[in-house]
Amino acid sequence: MSYKEIYELSNELYAERLELVEERIEQIIREPAIEPAFADYFTSVAKCLNTIKNHSADKKFNDLFYSQFDKENYEKSYANPAYAVKVLGDEYGQLLSAVYAKIAGSITHIYQGDIKYLCIYAELIVELYNYFENANELSPDEIRGCIYSFMHDYEEIFAEDDNRALLDPAYDYYTELVNEADLSNDDYLYSYGLYVGENERAGRAHLASFSDEEIQAMADTYTEGYRIGFITCNKDISKKSVVQVLYPLGFERMIRAALKNFEKMGMKPAMRPFSTSVNKQFDYDHKEDMALWLDKAYVEYRLECMHNALERMKDVACKCGGPAVIEIFGEEPFAPVSKKEAAHFNDEQQKLVVHMTSVRSQYMNSYIHSEDRSFTIIAYPCAAIGPDYKEIFTETVKINTLDYALYRDMQQKIIDVLDTADRVHIVGTNGNRTDLYVKIHELKEPSKETAFENCVADVNIPVGEVFTSPVLEGTNGKLHVSQVYLNELNFLNLEIDFKDGMIDKYTCTNFEDEEENKKYISDNVLFHHDTLPMGEFAIGTNTTAYRMARVYDIAAKMPILIAEKTGPHFAVGDTCYTYDEDNMTYNPDGKAIIARDNSVSIRRKEDISKAYFNCHTDITIPYDELGAITVIRHDGSTCDIIRDGRFVLEGVEELNKPLDTLDAESK
Repeated sequence: MSYKEIYELSNELYAERLELVEERIEQIIREPAIEPAFADYFTSVAKCLNTIKNHSADKKFNDLFYSQFDKENYEKSYANPAYAVKVLGDEYGQLLSAVYAKIAGSITHIYQGDIKYLCIYAELIVELYNYFENANELSPDEIRGCIYSFMHDYEEIFAEDDNRALLDPAYDYYTELVNEADLSNDDYLYSYGLYVGENERAGRAHLASFSDEEIQAMADTYTEGYRIGFITCNKDISKKSVVQVLYPLGFERMIRAALKNFEKMGMKPAMRPFSTSVNKQFDYDHKEDMALWLDKAYVEYRLECMHNALERMKDVACKCGGPAVIEIFGEEPFAPVSKKEAAHFNDEQQKLVVHMTSVRSQYMNSYIHSEDRSFTIIAYPCAAIGPDYKEIFTETVKINTLDYALYRDMQQKIIDVLDTADRVHIVGTNGNRTDLYVKIHELKEPSKETAFENCVADVNIPVGEVFTSPVLEGTNGKLHVSQVYLNELNFLNLEIDFKDGMIDKYTCTNFEDEEENKKYISDNVLFHHDTLPMGEFAIGTNTTAYRMARVYDIAAKMPILIAEKTGPHFAVGDTCYTYDEDNMTYNPDGKAIIARDNSVSIRRKEDISKAYFNCHTDITIPYDELGAITVIRHDGSTCDIIRDGRFVLEGVEELNKPLDTLDAESK
C-alpha cells in the first residue's frame, strides 16, 4: 500500500471522533468558561489546533505558523516554559507548555493526509480543559496523570508510526514529493509542513543553478559512498532493499538523482527530510519534556510497544541497509540558556533513559541485522554560513571529492608508524592544555594486522583520517579544546580528564556556575551516563578542509563530519565498530583491522546491556592548537607524526601544502 491508502484506512477510524471534538474546540475558542489565565492558554492551544486543521502549503501559512516560535515571539509564547510558568504558575505552566510543544510539533502529519494526531491531541486538550472547569478542586497530579495516561494509551500508535516512518518505504509521501514536484521554484517546499526559512530557500535556489551533470556528480558521490561502504566492510548489499534517506529541505534535485541511483542498486527509500530549526532554544527547552511523565512502568511499556512494532514489521526491518545522510552546516554556534522552568530528568529518570536507549538500540540491531548494514554521510553548507555561501559550497564539493588514492597512500605511511606504538602522546600548544597518552593495541602478527583503519571517502565523506579503538587501560591525561561545536551546541574551553580510558572529570566555561557547566556536559556529551570510555582516537589528514575553514573563518561552524578530519580527534562513547566487532574488515593493504574492542565493549559476550552506551561524540583539536603527536614504542624510542601543527613523516609532505598556503595567505 502507498501512504495514501494507509492513511485513508486510518482516517476512517478517526474521522467521526475528530468531527465531534472539533465542536468542543470551537466552544473553547468562542466561550472559555474557566479562569482567565488558563482560558487564554486553552484558547491559544485550541487556535493552534484549528490552524493545523486549516493548514495550507504556502509561504504565508508557513511564516504565520512558525512565527510563534521565532526568537521575538517565543518570549511570550506558551511553548516557552519560562513564560508558561510565569503566567500559569509553577504547578501547571511546565506541564501545559510541554503539551503545547507536542501539538505544534505534530503538524507534519496533517500534510501527509493523516488526521490521527490532530484528533488525539484535540481530545487531550478537551480532557485537560474539562479538569480546569473545576479549578478549585484541581491538583497538578491530576493534570500530570491525564498527560501520563495519554502518552501511555497512545504509545503503541506512536511506536508503530515512528518505526514505519523510519524503515518502511510504503510511507512514500516524501518520495512522491521529491520525484513529482516542480523543483524550479520554492512552492513545493511548503508541502512538507516543516519550517521553511532562508536556508531552505537559498539551498533550493543554489542547487537550481547547477547543471544536470553537476547535480548527478553530487548524487553519485553520495550514493557511491553508500555502495562502496558495503564492499569495504565485506557486506552483501544484495541482502538489503531499503535505504534510509535523510536529507535537508532544498536538496531535492540532488535527492531525485540519488533515488534513481539507489533504484539501480535495488534499493527503495524510507525518506526522512528535515529543515533547520526555527529556534534552537525552543528545541533545547523541550528536549527533556518526557521527564514530566517518565517512570519505570512507562519505560517498560514503551519498550514493549517498540518491540511489538518491530516484530510486526520484521520482514521490512531486516531489509534495511542503513542510513544515507546529508547534513548541512553553517548556522551560528548555539549557546543555550538553561531554564529552571524547563523539564529536567532527575537522577532516577536519567538511569531509566539510559536503560531505554540501550534496550531500544538492541531491538533495532536485532531486527535490522546490523551485521549486514552500512551507511554513508556527507555534508554541505547552508546559507547561514554567511555571504561566501556559494564559494564555500563549491569548496565543499571539491573537498567531498578529493583524490581517494593520494590520501589512501599517505595515510598508510602514517599507519605504518602508528602500528609500532605502545602509546601515542598528544600535547597542545597556543593555549591548548591537552596532555594525553593513548594506549594502542599490540599486534601479534604485524605483517598481517593493523591497529588503525585507513579511512577514505566511503561511509564517512570526505576523505581524511586514520583511527583506532584505544586500549582503555593506560590511556590517561587531559583533553582540552578552546571551542568546539558538538551535537549543534557550542562548548567553550571543554576539558575532559581520562583515567584508564574512562572520563574522570570534565568542565567548560559556558556558564558562570560550575555546576551548570558540568550539567551541560553531562546532558549533552555524556548523555546522563556517569562516565564514558574513549571509544576512538584518530588523526585527521584533510588539511584542505582545515584551510577552507580558516580562509572563510568558519571553523566554529564546521560539522564534526568534516571537522574531525582537520586534526586529531577523540570520541567519547562507543567504538566505531559497535555491534560489528566480529565482522573483520581490512585496510586497502590487506591487513586485518584488529583494534575493534575495548574492555567495555567486550562485555557484550556476557551482558550486552553493559557493553554499549549508544553514543559517540567526536572532539577535535585543530592543527593550530596542536603541539605534537608522538609515537612512543615499547623500547622507549619515539617518532613524531605531527610537530608544531605540521606532518613530519617522510612521504606525507603533500598534507602540509594547504597549511603552508594558509600561512602565506595570512601574512
